[in-house]
Amino acid sequence: MANLDILEKWKVSWSYPTSLLCLYGFFSTVKPLEPFLIPYLTGHDKNLTMEQVTNRIFPVWTYSYLAVLVPVFLLTDWLRYKPVVVFQCTTLFVTTAMLLWSQGVGEMQAMQFVYGVVTACEVAYFSYIYSVVDLQHYLKATSYCRTAQLLGYTVGSVLGQILVSFSLLSYYYILVLTLVLISVALVTSVFLPMPKTSMFFHHKDQHGGKRSNLNGQGSIGRGKPIEIPKVETDNIETAGGCDIASVQDFPELKGKDSQAIQEISLKSSGAESSPAAAEGCCVIALQLWQDFLQCYSTQKMLYWSAWWAMATCGYNQTVNYIQALWEHAEPSSNFTVYNGGVEAVSSLFGAAAAYGIGFSPIDWARWGEMALASLSGLGGGALYVMVFTANIWICYAGYIIFKSLYMLLITIAMFQIAAGLSTECYALVFGTNTFIALILQTILTSVVVDSRGFGLDIVYQFIIYGTYFFCIALVFFLRGLYSTLYLQSAEKGGAADDAPQSTTITKPDTDTCGKGK
Repeated sequence: MANLDILEKWKVSWSYPTSLLCLYGFFSTVKPLEPFLIPYLTGHDKNLTMEQVTNRIFPVWTYSYLAVLVPVFLLTDWLRYKPVVVFQCTTLFVTTAMLLWSQGVGEMQAMQFVYGVVTACEVAYFSYIYSVVDLQHYLKATSYCRTAQLLGYTVGSVLGQILVSFSLLSYYYILVLTLVLISVALVTSVFLPMPKTSMFFHHKDQHGGKRSNLNGQGSIGRGKPIEIPKVETDNIETAGGCDIASVQDFPELKGKDSQAIQEISLKSSGAESSPAAAEGCCVIALQLWQDFLQCYSTQKMLYWSAWWAMATCGYNQTVNYIQALWEHAEPSSNFTVYNGGVEAVSSLFGAAAAYGIGFSPIDWARWGEMALASLSGLGGGALYVMVFTANIWICYAGYIIFKSLYMLLITIAMFQIAAGLSTECYALVFGTNTFIALILQTILTSVVVDSRGFGLDIVYQFIIYGTYFFCIALVFFLRGLYSTLYLQSAEKGGAADDAPQSTTITKPDTDTCGKGK
């Protein structure tokens, strides 16, 4: 009996959904074949050429991801996360099954399209936890879920390397094993509790009750509430987002409390609620636009977000096509590839760099731009080294350096952007930056990679990616140099006047996206 009480207490605590989500995150990211995808596609299993894979198949993922990102982002919130998490795992299963049994360029392109949907649904993974966990547990829950994902990626890479190096399983049976692991993740996702709230469409008001944003006063994040007009008909009045029929017209409502009246009227007036819902969606879109303008109203937010979008574009392109460069440097047909081990090491180094930066005493508000410039330049240099070397081990080392630098900088950028933002506005900024990165990546893919564009080979592609990061470094170096000189001149001017004035940074008040004054 005591054990049952403990189990019941655990199921209603924040650790229950967090544990399930961690299990889901782990099993859905253990992908032993992923580091060996190019050898699998160009080998005897699929018999595709390198040109078909890099210039015709892989670009479809970028286009699919961009096309479905915004609809998925909105549907995720409207459906309250869990259905999208289950759908993501289902489409991941379909993607793996297509990779296992499909043949030909057309079917592989369809597989990449489905995988783009899987990637777009990633937003539901972290958004879900914020809807079922109290604010004081956000940091721990996020840390646990992120750790579970990184552990899954690392275990998958190491497992794949062991299976390939010792010839324990063929690529075919590695994919079968992956399907089993995804099935475990799918079962886990079904048991996730359904959230009662979401960030935008099903928000929670200050009194702890669920607030519908479709009628009454609603707001997104912590922005100013917008007065939403009532939708009135002859015998219907609107209250709390639902159409309440008048008691005179429905005698069965007499003596009922307001909740019972609301439930009965919802069943009898479904048609009348659609205008209110349509108007509510317009109000939500308007509030999102106002929050968007507020969130990007500072220079600091703009330049950190600009780096995020540009660097993520280059990073995604590099990670997507790095196996093709490794295959060019040392064909897998005459070399035991160590792609899985390299991916595992790079993930561990990146995680260590991201963790260690939390203990750094550097004033990133002052030196952040110079750090972005210098480390982005180092990343571009690592890409150049990979291109112009014939040694696969140097190529591996360059990739580890590049990935570690990116994970270090993106951690700093996420911290700088998140400081002073509410959870709702951080989700908005994160989604916007990701969308801009995808637009840039789509342009880069269509021009450089796609066979309908220039269709460059892998060497010239990576020369362009390295140059791209050097351009990012140059832009932020000039910006950082200007900021540093400006601050130094301001400090000297203050010292000469012998009356240095304190600089007051005004944060958004409670009527904006910020966390208050």
